Amino acid sequence: MAVGITERYLIAKRAAQEITRGMIVNLGIGIPTLVADYIPNDYGVMLHTENGILGMGPSPETGKEDGHLSNAGGFPVTIKKGASYFDSATAFGIIRRGYLDVTILGALQVSECGDIANWIVPGKRVPGMGGAMELAQKAKKVIVLMNHTSKDGSSKILKTCTLPLTAVKSANLIITEKAVFKVQDERLYLKEVMPGSSINDIVNSTDASVTICDSLTNGK
Repeated sequence: MAVGITERYLIAKRAAQEITRGMIVNLGIGIPTLVADYIPNDYGVMLHTENGILGMGPSPETGKEDGHLSNAGGFPVTIKKGASYFDSATAFGIIRRGYLDVTILGALQVSECGDIANWIVPGKRVPGMGGAMELAQKAKKVIVLMNHTSKDGSSKILKTCTLPLTAVKSANLIITEKAVFKVQDERLYLKEVMPGSSINDIVNSTDASVTICDSLTNGK
């Protein structure tokens, strides 16, 4: 079952809790773009985009979009005081040198050891991998935001990914509409139960092996 609008914002809001003051953060296409709206203005967080902005702000109000300002997905954005513009080569230099504290990505599949598959479904046309490969390998922390299951109800969190990989053993945290998992020592730990879900529901809808954290909490 696909994630509804309310659930998408719930996932984004929870992801924003992983961001602390002064971080440099990259937000991927899809649910990750919504995270910008939940970062407190006084945190001094600088959002980075592959198309050449450091200091991206939240989404603009309707009617106040600037056609010259967009994120890497082509959606309109605002900028914060102190923001800078640069070419894509510099944007990727920031990624490859390891300056990003956090990258938040979408995914098609994630394995229990943190492998990420997020760029192609065989037989379907896609625009390309984009910056996901570099982001998943070089950011200090990699957070994956995704719906827990596919449209046919099959799990997207697997023992082994069946789609072509973007990065190997790169995910640190996975947030879905059902749960928050941490990946540690190539194992998947259930860290938090999201509102409206239960441990049994999460375990039964996850193909990967799940270890329950001693410090398991209920999300808000």
